[in-house]
Amino acid sequence: MNKEILSAMNMNGFKNLSAAELHAKLEQGGARLLDVRTDAEIAQGKIPQGEPLPLHLIPLRLGEMDKKTATVFYCRSGGRSAQAAAFAAANGFTDVYNLQGGIIAWANAGMPVSM
Repeated sequence: MNKEILSAMNMNGFKNLSAAELHAKLEQGGARLLDVRTDAEIAQGKIPQGEPLPLHLIPLRLGEMDKKTATVFYCRSGGRSAQAAAFAAANGFTDVYNLQGGIIAWANAGMPVSM
Protein backbone atom coordinates (compact mmCIF):
# COMPACT_ATOMS: atom_id res chain seq x y z
CA MET A 1 0.00 0.00 0.00
CA ASN A 2 1.28 3.47 -0.76
CA LYS A 3 2.11 6.08 1.88
CA GLU A 4 -0.90 8.28 1.07
CA ILE A 5 -3.33 5.44 1.73
CA LEU A 6 -1.56 4.45 4.94
CA SER A 7 -1.48 8.01 6.25
CA ALA A 8 -5.17 8.49 5.40
CA MET A 9 -6.29 5.38 7.28
CA ASN A 10 -7.82 5.97 10.64
CA MET A 11 -6.92 4.08 13.79
CA ASN A 12 -9.44 1.37 12.94
CA GLY A 13 -7.46 0.30 9.87
CA PHE A 14 -9.77 1.60 7.16
CA LYS A 15 -10.15 4.77 5.11
CA ASN A 16 -13.31 6.85 4.79
CA LEU A 17 -14.21 7.70 1.20
CA SER A 18 -16.38 10.53 -0.04
CA ALA A 19 -19.04 9.77 -2.64
CA ALA A 20 -16.79 11.28 -5.35
CA GLU A 21 -13.82 9.14 -4.22
CA LEU A 22 -15.98 6.01 -4.26
CA HIS A 23 -17.32 6.87 -7.71
CA ALA A 24 -13.74 7.21 -9.01
CA LYS A 25 -12.71 3.92 -7.35
CA LEU A 26 -15.67 2.08 -8.92
CA GLU A 27 -14.84 3.57 -12.33
CA GLN A 28 -11.29 2.21 -12.02
CA GLY A 29 -12.64 -1.26 -11.21
CA GLY A 30 -11.20 -3.86 -8.88
CA ALA A 31 -13.13 -2.83 -5.75
CA ARG A 32 -15.89 -4.86 -4.15
CA LEU A 33 -18.78 -2.75 -2.84
CA LEU A 34 -20.79 -4.30 -0.01
CA ASP A 35 -24.14 -2.93 1.18
CA VAL A 36 -24.56 -3.78 4.88
CA ARG A 37 -28.16 -2.51 5.17
CA THR A 38 -31.27 -4.63 5.69
CA ASP A 39 -33.28 -6.02 2.76
CA ALA A 40 -36.03 -3.48 3.49
CA GLU A 41 -33.55 -0.60 3.25
CA ILE A 42 -32.01 -1.98 0.06
CA ALA A 43 -35.50 -2.16 -1.50
CA GLN A 44 -35.69 1.65 -1.15
CA GLY A 45 -32.66 2.09 -3.42
CA LYS A 46 -29.04 1.00 -3.73
CA ILE A 47 -25.76 1.85 -5.39
CA PRO A 48 -25.89 -0.19 -8.63
CA GLN A 49 -22.56 -1.99 -8.08
CA GLY A 50 -23.36 -2.83 -4.44
CA GLU A 51 -23.71 -6.42 -3.28
CA PRO A 52 -26.06 -7.04 -0.33
CA LEU A 53 -24.36 -8.37 2.81
CA PRO A 54 -26.34 -7.41 5.93
CA LEU A 55 -24.14 -6.33 8.85
CA HIS A 56 -25.18 -9.23 11.08
CA LEU A 57 -23.98 -11.76 8.46
CA ILE A 58 -20.47 -10.35 8.00
CA PRO A 59 -18.84 -12.48 10.74
CA LEU A 60 -20.33 -15.59 9.09
CA ARG A 61 -19.31 -14.65 5.53
CA LEU A 62 -15.90 -13.05 6.08
CA GLY A 63 -14.13 -16.32 5.26
CA GLU A 64 -15.67 -16.28 1.76
CA MET A 65 -14.11 -12.93 0.94
CA ASP A 66 -10.66 -12.11 -0.48
CA LYS A 67 -8.68 -10.21 2.15
CA LYS A 68 -6.49 -8.56 -0.48
CA THR A 69 -9.28 -7.21 -2.72
CA ALA A 70 -10.19 -3.57 -2.14
CA THR A 71 -13.45 -3.76 -0.16
CA VAL A 72 -15.79 -0.83 0.37
CA PHE A 73 -18.69 -1.01 2.83
CA TYR A 74 -21.71 1.27 2.82
CA CYS A 75 -25.00 1.66 4.70
CA ARG A 76 -27.59 4.41 5.10
CA SER A 77 -25.43 7.06 6.77
CA GLY A 78 -22.00 5.50 7.37
CA GLY A 79 -22.21 4.17 10.94
CA ARG A 80 -22.87 0.49 10.35
CA SER A 81 -20.51 0.38 7.41
CA ALA A 82 -17.74 1.88 9.58
CA GLN A 83 -18.33 -0.99 12.03
CA ALA A 84 -18.11 -3.49 9.16
CA ALA A 85 -14.92 -1.88 7.82
CA ALA A 86 -13.30 -1.90 11.27
CA PHE A 87 -14.28 -5.56 11.74
CA ALA A 88 -12.83 -6.52 8.35
CA ALA A 89 -9.60 -4.61 9.03
CA ALA A 90 -9.29 -6.28 12.45
CA ASN A 91 -9.63 -9.65 10.71
CA GLY A 92 -6.80 -9.20 8.25
CA PHE A 93 -8.32 -7.25 5.37
CA THR A 94 -5.65 -4.89 4.08
CA ASP A 95 -7.52 -2.59 1.65
CA VAL A 96 -10.74 -1.55 3.43
CA TYR A 97 -12.94 1.52 2.96
CA ASN A 98 -16.13 3.04 4.35
CA LEU A 99 -18.44 5.30 2.33
CA GLN A 100 -18.61 8.35 4.58
CA GLY A 101 -22.20 9.50 4.92
CA GLY A 102 -23.52 6.29 3.34
CA ILE A 103 -26.02 6.13 0.52
CA ILE A 104 -27.50 9.44 1.73
CA ALA A 105 -24.23 11.22 0.86
CA TRP A 106 -24.00 9.24 -2.39
CA ALA A 107 -27.50 10.31 -3.49
CA ASN A 108 -26.98 13.91 -2.33
CA ALA A 109 -23.84 14.04 -4.51
CA GLY A 110 -26.01 13.18 -7.53
CA MET A 111 -24.60 9.68 -7.95
CA PRO A 112 -26.76 6.90 -9.45
CA VAL A 113 -29.19 4.98 -7.23
CA SER A 114 -31.13 2.00 -8.57
CA MET A 115 -34.13 0.11 -7.22
